[in-house]
Amino acid sequence: MTSVNTHRVFKLLAIVLAATLAITPTALLAGNSARDSILVSEQWLAEHLEDEKLVLLHVGPKEDFEAGHIPGAQHVDFQGMAAPHAHDSGDLMLELPQPAALQKSLRDLGINDDSKIVVYWSSRWVTPTTRVVFTLDWAGLGTQTVLLDGGIDAWKASGKSISKQHGKVSKGSVTVHPGNLVVDSSWVRNHQDKQGFALIDARAPAYFDGISEDTNKKGHIPGAGSLPWTTLLDDSVKLKPEDELRELLTRAGIEPGDTVVAYCHIGQFATMTMFAARSLGHEVLLYDGAFQDWAGHDLPVETAP
Repeated sequence: MTSVNTHRVFKLLAIVLAATLAITPTALLAGNSARDSILVSEQWLAEHLEDEKLVLLHVGPKEDFEAGHIPGAQHVDFQGMAAPHAHDSGDLMLELPQPAALQKSLRDLGINDDSKIVVYWSSRWVTPTTRVVFTLDWAGLGTQTVLLDGGIDAWKASGKSISKQHGKVSKGSVTVHPGNLVVDSSWVRNHQDKQGFALIDARAPAYFDGISEDTNKKGHIPGAGSLPWTTLLDDSVKLKPEDELRELLTRAGIEPGDTVVAYCHIGQFATMTMFAARSLGHEVLLYDGAFQDWAGHDLPVETAP
């Protein structure tokens, strides 16, 4: 090998090494596609379970966690990641907490600014889990947070072990940086007909069509498309393949490049619909007050013909 070629080889190796050292938390978590950046398999988790910066969060009934969880996981009370509310006083339910309160909760879970966070459900608590994923995204941790596809059932089905041990948690030092991922009723009214935004109702068709009542009103927000969160999962409660998701989103009126603005009853179901949209590369926003807020302001609704 000539000295010139040797120089080129070493230069190439230096570039590769620099690129390796510059890998971001997102790249460490998953692959390059939008879907792979927010969704991981049980096999991926098994291979990374001992990673030093991994934080594993279990969402579901506390008794399920005590009966057995993925080794190293911590139980998360998803309602503890929401603002306090007095339902009898008409407060909106499941609103985002104050940043300082959320920051304390996340630090208590051992989360740092460079943590790799994997969230999973038990007892098929799908939408509480995607609500936790959304809250972490809002807190500025979206590029470091992924969902375990299929939850603990997928983990068990693959023959992997569970544990009843409670691991020791070192207090974290994460700093919350709230993002602009939430809109209100005024924003929705001003963007209902704007190109590039797709308003989506994640509730069951009976509510969208006006057959069943929600907060003393029947119907949906004018201009919204229907995309029930339950249609996005297969029989094993895993996210449907990309081609099937694209077809569902297209039917709901979502075009390529659209920002998906989702709502449901109180801001929980919609987070699953948003997660599916994110897996296809869409920007997403949550109308967090949801239909509870819309109906509370006595704003107009429409029903299916």
